[in-house]
Amino acid sequence: MSVLVVGISHASAPVALLEQVAPGPGGTAKLVHEAAHSEHVGEATVISTCNRLEVYAEVERFHGSVEELSRLLLQGADGSTEELLGHLYVHYDDGAVSHLFQVAAGLDSMALGEGQILGQTREALRLGQELGTVGPALNVLFQQALRVGKRARAETGIDSVAPTLVTAALDQVAPGDLGGQRVVVLGAGAMAGLAVATAARRGATGVVVVNRTVERATALAGAHDGVAVPLSHLTTAVADADLVIACAGATGLLLTRSMVETARTDDRPLAVVDLALPHDVEPSVGELPGVTLLGLAELSEALHDSPAAQEVGEVRRIVAEETAAFVSARRQASVTPTVVALRSMATSVVDAEMARLVGRLPELDDTARAEILHTVRRVADKLLHEPTVRVKELANETGAVSYAAALAELFALDPEAVEAVTRPEGL
Repeated sequence: MSVLVVGISHASAPVALLEQVAPGPGGTAKLVHEAAHSEHVGEATVISTCNRLEVYAEVERFHGSVEELSRLLLQGADGSTEELLGHLYVHYDDGAVSHLFQVAAGLDSMALGEGQILGQTREALRLGQELGTVGPALNVLFQQALRVGKRARAETGIDSVAPTLVTAALDQVAPGDLGGQRVVVLGAGAMAGLAVATAARRGATGVVVVNRTVERATALAGAHDGVAVPLSHLTTAVADADLVIACAGATGLLLTRSMVETARTDDRPLAVVDLALPHDVEPSVGELPGVTLLGLAELSEALHDSPAAQEVGEVRRIVAEETAAFVSARRQASVTPTVVALRSMATSVVDAEMARLVGRLPELDDTARAEILHTVRRVADKLLHEPTVRVKELANETGAVSYAAALAELFALDPEAVEAVTRPEGL
């Protein structure tokens, strides 16, 4: 079984297409379930963010799995799957490991090095565990990815120079502090929480959290001395706002042009940031006089040309080092069942021959028997030592699987005996 990643992100597709494939409420869990129950897939989970949708799967066949997972990813998009395949990317085995580690470290983010992706990676693992679609392979991989992400941030200054999407957006539309400004945050999820915290930290005079579920809005607003209002009061909230940050990601537009026109009764400038996928804000809002609208497409373009921090090189080194170590350990582990089965077979042969010898020479006393057994076992161990050491060393080279298979073939190992070493207890 091997690890496969099929994904689409800001780096491979326009925001308009990302918006089409973005899962709606409950859609991520549905995608995980569908992926996990695809043919040739043993385990699966999904990383879903405002600018990324990736399926991670443990698969037994590459081609069939790629085709099915690609179809699932693009099922909500306009146009045929064949036309849209060019916007997908695929990583397999070692490449899949490297990609996930880069994602967790923030190297593949729209805002290079941003820290929110670490929580989103953790959420993907949690969701897969909750749905029962993550098993030993993906659990180990994602746990290691989280450690790599934490190490990258602990050993470099990537966090201090890499903004979150919220910070990057505010730097574009409202640089500096927000003293004296009134901010409306639309939504109450993780991104909204980050928006509220960032606005409060920058000194916003008042923060209003608008959400369909007032209880969630109240909990978020209360943590930052803000005010919560229901979605039905959005127009009124916008009327008093200097800045609107939309990140609900609901199905359908929440803030329309007519609502903004109704809300604006003076000439005060209004900045609107739409970080949601799908869009929360009608694009034509940006055409209104005095209104500045910044969406993910514009933000992506602005961040694309920003200079990379010096720490990025060090983060890349960490990712490369961790990838090599993980791949090496995984390859060595792949030959362990063969080695264990080989040594078990040798032990069985020694025991059988000793029983035969004792039957032929009943006069042997216990001391002699023990000495003979010890000697025969040492001979067997010495004969097996070099092959087992070499097969582990060769596991890190191309063709590692064939070396283990050759060892099993040469010693006529029972395939069931090899499989039993890694078979879960009770199966």
